[in-house]
This record gives sequence, structure tokens and C-alpha cells, in this order.
Amino acid sequence: MSAEAAPARARASAIDGFRGLAALSTVVFHVWQQYFRYDSEGAHPPVDDPALGAVLSLEVIDLFFVLSAYLLTLSYARAAIDGRSTKPARLFLFRRTIRILPLYVLAVLVVWAMRNPTLPGDWRDLVEHLTFTHVFDQQRIFYTLGPTWSLSLEVLFYLLLVALGPLAVRACRPLRRRGSRVAVCAAGCGVLFAAPLAWIAVAHYVFGVPHTDWVVYFGPQARFGGFAAGMGLAVAVVALGDRGRLGPRTALPLAGLGLAGLFALSLDSGPENFTFTFYHPLASLLWAGLVFGTVHVRQQTRWHRMLTARWITAVGLVSYSLFIWHEPVMLQLHKAGLLPVGQAGFPSAVLIVFAVALPAAAASYWLVEYPASLLGRLKDHRGRPREFYPEPAAR
Repeated sequence: MSAEAAPARARASAIDGFRGLAALSTVVFHVWQQYFRYDSEGAHPPVDDPALGAVLSLEVIDLFFVLSAYLLTLSYARAAIDGRSTKPARLFLFRRTIRILPLYVLAVLVVWAMRNPTLPGDWRDLVEHLTFTHVFDQQRIFYTLGPTWSLSLEVLFYLLLVALGPLAVRACRPLRRRGSRVAVCAAGCGVLFAAPLAWIAVAHYVFGVPHTDWVVYFGPQARFGGFAAGMGLAVAVVALGDRGRLGPRTALPLAGLGLAGLFALSLDSGPENFTFTFYHPLASLLWAGLVFGTVHVRQQTRWHRMLTARWITAVGLVSYSLFIWHEPVMLQLHKAGLLPVGQAGFPSAVLIVFAVALPAAAASYWLVEYPASLLGRLKDHRGRPREFYPEPAAR
């Protein structure tokens, strides 16, 4: 491995580690929700300790958004700031399609068929999920595959990126000063981050929209701040280059501050208070800082070595499949009476769901995700159909 490839591989392993931890946390969070109880006295979490509850109920969906936007924006940031080339939009969308759709469509069809055994069933739910529009349906946003409302935002972000990315490159091309090009890209990310903040503030403080209006607070107009934070992270990394790499004395405290901030945010968050209302934009900034302090370093730290542990990166490899299948697995186990009854059974339920969902995710990766990824070979680096049997050149 070359000297340049080794750090790149280490950063990729750290990203896999983030994905693995986020996927595991997502499973715990949804089991946590399953064991929540409500009565006339209010809501009762499955764990009474507030500090432990803040850790177990930490929402990590913004980390997925930040990572996705960071990785996908890097090429556009390099093109806009340093004049490098970008790949055609059709190639980008093709690769995103084979990454997302095969497993997603299969899971939607399987789960929908199981929950709609007689036709026509809830055909609107099926159509909305297959077209990624269920995030705009107040009633069906969490139907079939509950966590996949976020995939609707992912798909919309892909379309936004292939529209705005080339525009940013063209806008920066006439600018001679590198600092000016950086400023243009950073300003664009700032606008994209500020727009959801304004939407949330107006919806909550001006119109008094409750947090249970899912379309208002889960749609792209409210949640694109996570993607904007990831785009800003990509711009910062490209703008700094090797000059701004952090040493252990800076990287470790930065990671610690990020984790402490996320814990404090989760601990203080309560229905309709300030940290609850602006939880996701604030969490996005903290996740972006944490990722920056992990990938933009001169050498590995203890935090980095923990993220790149083999078992965590292995979970990161199958994280998409785990994200897709863990909720149907949990609900089927509950329906079959295989999960403990009562809130005291929450810890055991977490272990049981992991014991079934992790092998299912591994099988899903090797049987669906990996074979689908091989379809990427159908296109060359320009996005054109690859010629597998070229005719020999005429002598």
C-alpha cells in the first residue's frame, strides 16, 4: 500500500466505524421506543435513570446525513475549490441507484406483502414507499419500514446535489483567488443550513405547530440541515487540505467535546423545549465536528483506533442492511411473543433483537447488497455503458 493510500484507507475505516456505531445505536433506539409506555400520568421510558436514558435514546440519524453529504460532496468541493474534474451526474445517480434501490425495493415488497395479505391492501402506502414520497404523508410516513422516511430525504439530497454541485463549480471557475472560491462554497452551505432553522423557528414559535406534525418537522425543509452540515464539512476539509490536520492533543478533546455536547443535548431535550425543537440542526453541527476531529488528523488517536476495531467496521459494512431489516425483525419477534413483556425486559429485548437482526443483515449484505454493487461495472468512468467485448482495432 502506498504512503498516500494508507491514510485514505484509515479514514475510510473510521467512516465504517461511525456507520457501525450509528447502526447499533439506531437498533437500541427503536427497541427503546418499543418499550416506552404511556398512561394518564404521561410517558414512561424503559429506563428511569436520566443519564443512561440520554445515552440509550440518542438519535443518530443526523450522523448518517452528515456522513452521506460529506462523502458525496467531496468531489464537487475539490472541483469548485481546486479545479479538479467531477464525474457525470448520470454516473453519480446510477451508482446511488444500485446502492440504495435493490435492497430497499425488496424489503418494501416483502414487508408490505406480509402486512397486506389480501389485495388490494394499502396500495397508496406501497406506491408512496416505492416512490420515496411517504415522508410527505402524515399518516403513512412510518408505515411498512418506519426508519426509511430518512431514505426519502437521501434521495432528494442526491437530486439536489447533482443540481447544485455543477452550479457551484461554474460559479467558482471565474474566481482567481482560492479564498474566494472557498467563501462561495461555504456561503452556499450556510444558506442550506440556515433555511431549515428558519422553517423550524417559524413553524414552532410563529404558528405553534406541535412536534407530532411529522410532515412539517421530518420533511426536507426541516431536516436538510444535516446534509448542509456534511457539505460544509467537505468544504472545510478540502479548503484546509493537509495544512489543517489535527494532532492528538487537539483531535481527542474535539471528539470529547462533540460526544459531551451530544449527550447534553439528548439529556436536556424535552417535548417542545428549545433543545428538542432545534435538536437535529444542533446535533448535525456536533456530529460534523466529531467527524472532522476523526478524519482530518495527522495520526491516529485512541478514539480513531476504537472506531476502526474490526468488529465495529464489520457492522459498518452491513449497516445499511441492519438499518433496513432491524425494525421488521423486532416487530415480528414481538408479534411471535419472543420478546420479554414489560419494561424490565428492555435489556434482554435489545440482545434478542441484535441476535436475530445482525445475522439477517449479514445475509442481506452478501445476498443482495454485494451482488447489486457489481452492477457498477456496467458503466465506465464517464458514465457510459462499458464495452466488455471491444472489437480489435483495425491494422
